[in-house]
Amino acid sequence: MKEKTMQTLFRDYIKKHPPHQTEVYELKICKGTSLPFTSVADHQVEALIQAEEGLFYKIPDQPISWGANTKLRFAAKKPFDCLYIVKSNAYVIIWFYTPRTKKVFIKIPIFAWLDERNTSNRKSLTELKALELGEKIYV
Repeated sequence: MKEKTMQTLFRDYIKKHPPHQTEVYELKICKGTSLPFTSVADHQVEALIQAEEGLFYKIPDQPISWGANTKLRFAAKKPFDCLYIVKSNAYVIIWFYTPRTKKVFIKIPIFAWLDERNTSNRKSLTELKALELGEKIYV
């Protein structure tokens, strides 16, 4: 199982159950018993915090290959150039993956994640503690 699969499952869930206000997410899959706090990188934490306060983001132009005539080919058309997120809710979404079980993601507010990361005696987050901090999402 890969994070790409999680992204597809989460996208389909959000399409069926859209939030009532803007939300941003960092998705993580955990195949063990706990997720290291370092798996959410500092730049990702910073972006989630900025989204809570207000975040400008330029969507990059990324070509995937050069064509036969040296023309650039792009992966997909961008919906627009940039966006500004106004005081959204930011979350870390974790999937403690176990094969052949119901798919349950845990949605943890970024500030709850940070508080646990900064005060915990552990270097990782267990599923049980994640459930205390967040809410279950059945996908």
